[in-house]
Formats: sequence, C-alpha cells, structure tokens
Amino acid sequence: MSESTTPVPLDLPTGDGWATFVRDRVDQDLAQARELLDTLKDSTARSAEDTLELWNDADIRLRNAGSLAGVLAQVHPDEEVRTLAEDREQQVSRFATDRGLDRALYEVLAAVEPSGLDEQAARLLERTLRDFRRSGVDRSEDVRDRLRELAERATVVGQDFSRNIRDDVRSIRIAPERLAGLPQDFIDGHPVDADGLVTLTTDYPDVIPFRTFAQDAAARRDLFVEFQNRAWPQNDALLAELLDLRAEQATLLGFDSWPDFDAEVKMIGTGTAIAEFIERITTLADPAARRDFDVLLKRRQLDDPAATTLDSSNSAYYSELVRRENFDVDAQEVRRYFDFERVQTGLLDVTGRLFGVEYVPVPDAAAWHPDVTVYDVHAGDERLGRIYLDLHPREGKFKHAAQFDVATGIAGRQLPEGSLVCNLPRGLMEHSDVVTLFHEFGHLVHHVLGGDQRWARFSGVATEWDFVEAPSQMLEEWAWDPQILASFGLDADGTPIPAELVERMRAAKEFGKGYFARTQMFYAALSYQLHLHRPDDITATVRELQEKYDLFDYIDDTHFHASFGHLEGYTSAYYTYMWSLVIAKDMFSAFDPKDMFDPIVAHRYRDEVLARGGNADAADLVANFLGRPYSFEAFGHWLAEAPVRVS
Repeated sequence: MSESTTPVPLDLPTGDGWATFVRDRVDQDLAQARELLDTLKDSTARSAEDTLELWNDADIRLRNAGSLAGVLAQVHPDEEVRTLAEDREQQVSRFATDRGLDRALYEVLAAVEPSGLDEQAARLLERTLRDFRRSGVDRSEDVRDRLRELAERATVVGQDFSRNIRDDVRSIRIAPERLAGLPQDFIDGHPVDADGLVTLTTDYPDVIPFRTFAQDAAARRDLFVEFQNRAWPQNDALLAELLDLRAEQATLLGFDSWPDFDAEVKMIGTGTAIAEFIERITTLADPAARRDFDVLLKRRQLDDPAATTLDSSNSAYYSELVRRENFDVDAQEVRRYFDFERVQTGLLDVTGRLFGVEYVPVPDAAAWHPDVTVYDVHAGDERLGRIYLDLHPREGKFKHAAQFDVATGIAGRQLPEGSLVCNLPRGLMEHSDVVTLFHEFGHLVHHVLGGDQRWARFSGVATEWDFVEAPSQMLEEWAWDPQILASFGLDADGTPIPAELVERMRAAKEFGKGYFARTQMFYAALSYQLHLHRPDDITATVRELQEKYDLFDYIDDTHFHASFGHLEGYTSAYYTYMWSLVIAKDMFSAFDPKDMFDPIVAHRYRDEVLARGGNADAADLVANFLGRPYSFEAFGHWLAEAPVRVS
C-alpha cells in the first residue's frame, strides 16, 4: 500500500519535451493501473480495507492519465501534442471501459464485506459496485462486447465533435464604418486590411462586444449567423451518431432512454423529472420573461416601427440599450474599470480572503504556453494545490470557458492541480467577462479545496453532476458587490468604480432574468429531447423547441446544435445549469449581503460544501450548510421580483 508523503506538484516539461512527456506519463500511469488491477485479481486473501486501497491506487493512476491527456488535448499550442493527447484520451477511455466490464474484477469487489468499513470506505464500495453495474458487467459476453464497442466509438465521435467546434473559427469582413458603436479600443484593435476592410471572428473577444454594441443590425446578424453555424455541417452527422450510440447503450443496460440512464446518478433521478423541471421553470419564468421582453421589443420599435419580434442577433444589443437608457448603465462606461490584470489580481484577493487561502505565484513553473500563469494555493504553511490560469484565446485552443483537472488530489499523496481555461480579452473587459471569470474560478477552487480526500472517487468536483455548477454560480455574487468591485475595478486614473454605478448595474442585471431563464430552458429541452427522440432532422427540432421555449426567434439557415458543445459533455443534462442555480440562490441566502466576507458563514460553506468534495450526496452537503433541505423559495422570489430603477 502507498504511504503518505509530502506531496509536490507535477514536474511539467519545457520546450519540445511535451510529446515525450504525454506519451511516457500516460503510458506509465496506464501500465501501473493495469498491474494494480491484475494484482487485485490474483486470488490473494485481503482485508476489505486492503482491497479498496488497491482499487484506489489503480483509480488514482487512471484519473491522472485521463486528466493530463484531457487538458492538453484542449489547450496545448502544438497540434501534434493535441493529437497525441487525444489518442491517449482514447486509450484511457478504453481502459476505463474494460475495467468496468471486467467480471473477475467486479467479483473481487462484490465479495468485499462492508460491515467493518468506515462510512467513507463503505460509500466508496457501494458507488463502485453501482458503477460496475451501470457499465454492464453483469450482462452476457456478447452484450459486454457491444457495450465496449459503443464506448470506444462514442469517445472518438465526441472528440471529433469537440475538435470541430474548437477549430472552426469563422469570420466576416466589413467596412470600418460598420464598427459604429464599438468601444474605441476594440476599433483600434481591428485595423483595416489592404482592401480597406475589417475582419471579425467568431471567437468570444470579437463576437460578444460586437453583438452587444454594434449599431449595424445587418452586420450583427451576419456575424451571429457565422457564430451559430460553427462546426456545421460536419457535426450534424456526428451528433446524430452520438445520440444513437448513447441510446443503444442505455437500451442494452435495461433503461428506456439515455436520459433515464444518465439521470439515475444525478440529484434529479429520472428522465421524466427533467421534463417536469423544464416545464416548471418555464412556467415560473414566463411572467417576468414576457414583461421584460415587451420592453425590449418596444425599444426595438423605436428603431424599426414595423418590427413585431426579436431574434437572438438582436438580444444582447437591445438588452444593452435598455440597461443604458432605463437603468443608466452604459457597458462601455463600466468596462473602463475592468482592466484584465487588475481583475485577475482582484479575483485572487477576493477568493483568498473568502476561503482563507493564499495564492503564491510560481513564475518559474513550467506550463504549456507563455500566457499561462501558475500559482500554488496555500493555507498557512500548508500547500493545498496548484492552479494554472490560461485565460486568453489562441489558435487551436478550447473556445469556451471551463475548468480542467490536471491532477486528482489525494490526501497526503498528491496535490490537486487544475487549470482555468478562458478566452478573455487582454485589456479592458466587459463586466460579464468578470462574472464569467468568477464563475469558472468557482470550479477551480472547488477542485483544490475538495482535493484533500483519501479516495480518488470523491476528490474535487465529484458531486452529482447537476450540483457542480451551484458553487460557481454562487461565487458570481461576489462580482456584483460594490465594495468588492471597488477593490480592483479602477479606471486608467486609478479611480475606483463608484458604488452608485454598481448599484445601477445590480438593478440593471435583474432586467431580462425571465427571458434568460426561458432561453436556458430551450437549451435544456434541446439536450433532453434530442437524446429522448433522436430526430432525423435536428435543425427542425432546434427550430421547434426554440419557438416553444425561447422568446427570441430562430434565425433561418442556422444550426446552433453543431456548436452546442455541452451536448458532448453534459449529454441530456443541460438542465443542470438551472437546477444548480436554484440551489445556488438558496445557499447564498445564508450570507449577509452587507458582510460578504463573514468568516463564520464563509468558512462553514468552505468546510461543509467545497472541502467535502464528493464524499457525501449533494443534498446532504447543502442541508448541512443551510441547516435544512434546499428549496425553490429563494429562486422563485428572485425570479418574480421586478427590476427596480435606481435613481
């Protein structure tokens, strides 16, 4: 058995050593995992504890291999390394599938007597046996063979689906006068070319400001159409195949549908409950949604009296106009207070104070790109983990914002390491970018603080998947507090963002929450219905569901599903964002808005929710923190409350 040591971070390579590092490290981890599992099956008599320790040792190595391959496949600047990492991802997936279908291995663990185990070890055994059954270990040999084929093919198709989104950067070229309305630093950053035109891409630092500020409706629409058509048509067939692969897997395992199979291990429990939740939120949000949508439409009619509706190419622009005109919040005024470097420093200061940790820069630490900044996370003299901040766009890099594991934290054995991957501008940021940064950092700090676990199965962000967004959504609240924002929101002269401006921003952010929820239910219904019905014409289903759930019109000849990356990872469970928000609003009710750093509440939240990782059910973690079961009350009150203009 492995002994506790003083863990140190990974020794990442420099220069051209990455391909060798990935190949050797992943192959070594897989070989060691295989050797440990073979030992587990060697018929030696072992105690229940020793059996689980061997299983855990193998699981650590498998997770390490998967984490390293997974993050580098998305972020490494060298295509050769990304391709190699994708290949190793497939090998890790194949290994995990074979492990889950290994009947001899299952029988070893099924024979373990749980009565002498402590609570966490007994929980590990129960969850591991459940995972085996969900893999199909108890099925016939021919069914297990087919499940293996399905899993291997799903991994490849999922990689292709994600790679197409990552690599398909589209653009439009327009005359410079069509940049009217954009901030001057944006215009300066997009010089005219030899033909006198300006190029705009579908990467976030272009598309988000352009959708928000560009006065030219036709140009907004043109860029948005390109954005909605990324990875189409190639991802249309891949998605259809992925849906079929998942449906067959669920059927072979005895489930009526993939959503039923997937929901079994989530808080929601069943696929039917997903559909009920979508309808519940749609109904709850409808009054607020229509109230605010009517305001948007009336504002558009001032520009176009004949307009009777709005599509998604107009949503951000008119939302910004209403917030500016009705709430006196100009996003261009706001953004001058949010320089990227100051925001990053502020994020670390705020979360460090909140959770009682310190981020120590490691300037000489190796990383996969010069943009990446590295910090060790300390609590007093103890190093808790390491984080890698990879926050700006580049060619071949993951296109959205997410946290990726680099290493699984194991108490006394190895540090939790994670990477925050975003596509933020290098200069001035929209406040929405600040909120995104806080949100995604919530996943990263959850991974680190929850990484002091004995069992790899429960380390880090290891709760039910429909809870994982709640801690991140709650951390967004700290990006809206006037005093907190003033601590790092400074203009070029060093003047802090005024409290009264932040109060207007807070009032303005409440505008549109209803139609935002309806749009989220469109996405949730799409992820659920595609997996439930597997339609022949996916684009037609997108149109149908958008018309039913979203208040913004579908745009002809767009194919949103082709770049809806959550269909690869979240599968049928996109509802989890709103489910988590219900819980996040409830958890935040325990904090005093006048004292956001109250150490008693903050540290109880840290210890009862984040630091527990996945070693208890999410409902129990929340109940332990709140002193009661979670409810819809705070969410319903927030959704129903009308935005109030601050004079």
